[in-house]
Amino acid sequence: MAERVEDETTVNDSYSVTVPAAVRRQAGIEAGDKLRWTVDEEGTLSVEIVKQRVGVFEDFEPAPMGGDGATAHDRTGAKR
Repeated sequence: MAERVEDETTVNDSYSVTVPAAVRRQAGIEAGDKLRWTVDEEGTLSVEIVKQRVGVFEDFEPAPMGGDGATAHDRTGAKR
């Protein structure tokens, strides 16, 4: 099991916080990830990491629309 990491930060005047480096490393938080904040009925705050999925569509090939590629088409495939 992963080692427990605990730290604290201060909320600044614009209500922003910095995630401490040790917490980022332990949780695997990277630039572009999002943090989803939840407060339950008892007032308990939890934070979930929403990973940024870079390159998720890189294996997909574009759908052929016909023509030489120089003609613009709308979403239905009709020429504009």
